[in-house]
Amino acid sequence: MSGGSVATQFVKGQSGNPKGRQRRAAVGAASAFEVVLHRMVEVVQNGKARALTLEEALQWRTYQAAIAGDRSARRAVLRMIAIREKAIGAKQAVRKHPEVVFETSDPDNADEALLALGIATLDPRWPAEERRLLLEPWAVEAAFARSREIRPAPLDLDMIRRSTREPNTVERLAQA
Repeated sequence: MSGGSVATQFVKGQSGNPKGRQRRAAVGAASAFEVVLHRMVEVVQNGKARALTLEEALQWRTYQAAIAGDRSARRAVLRMIAIREKAIGAKQAVRKHPEVVFETSDPDNADEALLALGIATLDPRWPAEERRLLLEPWAVEAAFARSREIRPAPLDLDMIRRSTREPNTVERLAQA
């Protein structure tokens, strides 16, 4: 080849594929099955007519069959739940629970733990030197709920009443 201009197949500054890549079918184009699933139907639920998509109606029927004891419907519902959970997990960013750090002066002191966890508060009727605690009503309710079959004796109820921030909570729970 001599030193002049050389004619080549490619022209400088011009794309080798001027028309670009061939376009594919639109992403998310609905199939015939999807079109049918999104069709609206009228369903009677609890005596009231409701408009649902066919997909929602099928899911509702599957739930009803699962509740009635149909094993294959139960498996289908569990698969639906797993798919839903996976989709939700993919959409949401991973959330980390904030780390809670409590600093106490004495790690062996149960009072500090009760205060830090919000189970008890300081009793304002006593001076700071004689630090006494009052239980929060929700903690007393939770304790009563855990031991339904065991009822405290009257003396124990009186002590619990005196140690609770809202004594009427104990009255109500003792009568239940």
